[in-house]
Amino acid sequence: MLLMDQDELKKQEDKCTQEYPPVCTARCPIHVDVRKLMQDIQKRDMKSALATLQKKQPFPGIISRICDHPCEDVCKRKDVGTAIAISALERFCVQNQSEKRTKAGIIPAKSQTVAVVGSGLRGLTAAYDLAKKGYNVSLFEKAERLGGNLWGFPENQLPAKVIVEELSVLNKLNVKIELNSTITRQDLSRLQAGFDVVYLGLAEQSKEVRELLGEQSKVDSVTCAAQIPGIFSGAFGGNDSPINSVADGRKAAVSMDRYLQGVSLTASRTGEGPQETKLFVNLNGISPLPGVPMSDVLSGYTSEEAVQEAARCLNCQCLECVKACKYMQNYGSYPKQYVRQIYNNDTIVMGMRRGNKMINSCSLCGQCAVICPQGLDLGEICKATRVSMVSKGKMPPSAHDFALRDMAFNNSEEFALTRHQHGFNSSKYVFFPGCQLSGSSPEQVEQVYTYLTERLSGGVALMLRCCGAPADWAGDQDLFQSSMKVLAGEWESLDKPRLIVACSTCHSMFRERFPGVISLWELMADLELPWQGASINGGKLAVQDACTTRNEPSLHEAVRHILTKLGYEVEELPYSKERTKCCGFGGLTSCANSELAEQIVEDRISESSADYVAYCAMCRDNFAAKGKRTMHLLDLVFGADLDQAATRPNVGFSYRHENRARLKRKLLNTLWNETPQEQEGAYRTIKLLLNERVLEIMERRRILIEDIQQVIEQAERTGRKFIDPENGNSLANYRPHRVTYWVEYQPQEEGFEVINVYSHRMEIMEEGHE
Repeated sequence: MLLMDQDELKKQEDKCTQEYPPVCTARCPIHVDVRKLMQDIQKRDMKSALATLQKKQPFPGIISRICDHPCEDVCKRKDVGTAIAISALERFCVQNQSEKRTKAGIIPAKSQTVAVVGSGLRGLTAAYDLAKKGYNVSLFEKAERLGGNLWGFPENQLPAKVIVEELSVLNKLNVKIELNSTITRQDLSRLQAGFDVVYLGLAEQSKEVRELLGEQSKVDSVTCAAQIPGIFSGAFGGNDSPINSVADGRKAAVSMDRYLQGVSLTASRTGEGPQETKLFVNLNGISPLPGVPMSDVLSGYTSEEAVQEAARCLNCQCLECVKACKYMQNYGSYPKQYVRQIYNNDTIVMGMRRGNKMINSCSLCGQCAVICPQGLDLGEICKATRVSMVSKGKMPPSAHDFALRDMAFNNSEEFALTRHQHGFNSSKYVFFPGCQLSGSSPEQVEQVYTYLTERLSGGVALMLRCCGAPADWAGDQDLFQSSMKVLAGEWESLDKPRLIVACSTCHSMFRERFPGVISLWELMADLELPWQGASINGGKLAVQDACTTRNEPSLHEAVRHILTKLGYEVEELPYSKERTKCCGFGGLTSCANSELAEQIVEDRISESSADYVAYCAMCRDNFAAKGKRTMHLLDLVFGADLDQAATRPNVGFSYRHENRARLKRKLLNTLWNETPQEQEGAYRTIKLLLNERVLEIMERRRILIEDIQQVIEQAERTGRKFIDPENGNSLANYRPHRVTYWVEYQPQEEGFEVINVYSHRMEIMEEGHE
């Protein structure tokens, strides 16, 4: 099980690609945030759009007109249509501004001086960046005007007024401009003496650089540092395009700033220039869209055209797991941030652990690991963190208290049972129906057991109890292991027969612990089905695959094979088989966060108008509770009335206990001719009168009939209760475990009428205690 230290934390965080840039931004040498720019244009927020450009582009009015736009070459929209016209949209942003440039944002002036030689895009960018940092910059240009080879572009592409207007920002930044200033090798010595650092804004190995630096003209490609201390130069070779020149000047500015501050020139330089990106973008299902034509190519996009073109942007993100998972959607972020929050919550020494509910709300279903291109399993991390916090005594027990009490009941004498088949002293098989099917549809447990004993030779034993999943999900490994040890002992007492498991969760708990374990569905797919009495109506059914079968393709196929044999057409939900969604019960989500669990159910049942069929009792009951017509696979196998089966109401928690206990007593009586003893407890004689409103509250608050019985029994026996003088109602409380239960009731001749019930986690202290 995964326990995170700092190294493991970084390893898991790095699996999430969401924070990696889109490929357009990654391949841009200066990393313009194209995705945000497109969003700004769609919102018609031109001020923000220009600010987005200016954050990375020193002279957007120039660059938008002459950039060779490598971003468009890799645009993902090109794979489903044509690339976004990013360069043209940048030009639109600049042209459609009443105020062409925002404030330069100068910081307090520094004392160091910088000489920049050459006013091409390299020199201009270096001068701009360093002046914004507060350095005293002097720019030397051999010509009579700034701009260098910018003046070589056609007037219709880059008008002279645009160059002049864009470069005027250097005056606002107090850059000292020296025109008609040719720098020779002798002049370079003078610059070295008069300035703290010198930048030659010229391409590496150009004639000018070789003349100025002579044999020392080699320039470091990472730092732009020449062999002479304090001198930097252009370092980019190969494609000396406008945007690469800007990137080269910026790289040099970073180095000169570090040089003047006396820090490393080489540290943390991997993010500069064009990059690859790990961001995963799913293009499946995206319709191709052609580019938006311009009504006037010379003038560029109109406002409406620009908005339409920007709207073609795919807003490249991953978020594949978030799209599928209501849990992640509920907390409003994505796995990389969740991993950090979970780690911080676990490692906090003092203070509030505000992430407990988030950690306990995950269904641990593993869907994210299947969907994530890097296999990040947030459920595994949440589960490991629960284990860690429980082991340190830092996990409040309230979130999982009910589930662990339910598990204790299922492993108690009330339900637990291990028997060889009647008339057999040994067993080749043992049927393990699980506690949820036994609580939801005990009659189906009987039907399956009869079916198995009739079709399998060698004896089919029966084992009733819980597999221990609630303890495992709650992070209580001591309880889980002790429970599993008892279960294994019961299995060994039967001489280790082959386990036949009806519950998918039980199957997932057992498959690596017990040799030869087989799902009931895999077995039934190969056996003759109990046709007698079956009403084969056929039709289409949408299959809800249990999340604990995610890695069981043979089980998925077995279920579909059974449905086909029964004459049904299978509809695959958008997320099915290994990508299936949880029903809200897994991982004890419904205990820790009932509101989220309801959202999960609502989301799942909205995916198809067809009737659903589930082979997990909790999936069926959770969907049926929200009004979705859902049948259990056993309803079809044993020929139940399908309308009744599809609309059968969810069995409440209290009645699950009663069903399990009654199932055990009935089987002992009918199969083994034993009369079980009734469990002791005076409270069991308390007869309750419950209306629908109270039953709904009980279900929502996880309050059982036996909890109410204990409250009333103690109150009536001890007299410890409040009586409302206006209506005569009694109010009493009782704290049998970690939860205090309150009941408002009224004695009647036929029993006790329950008026209201509620529970809370506050302990009631005796008078005189602190």
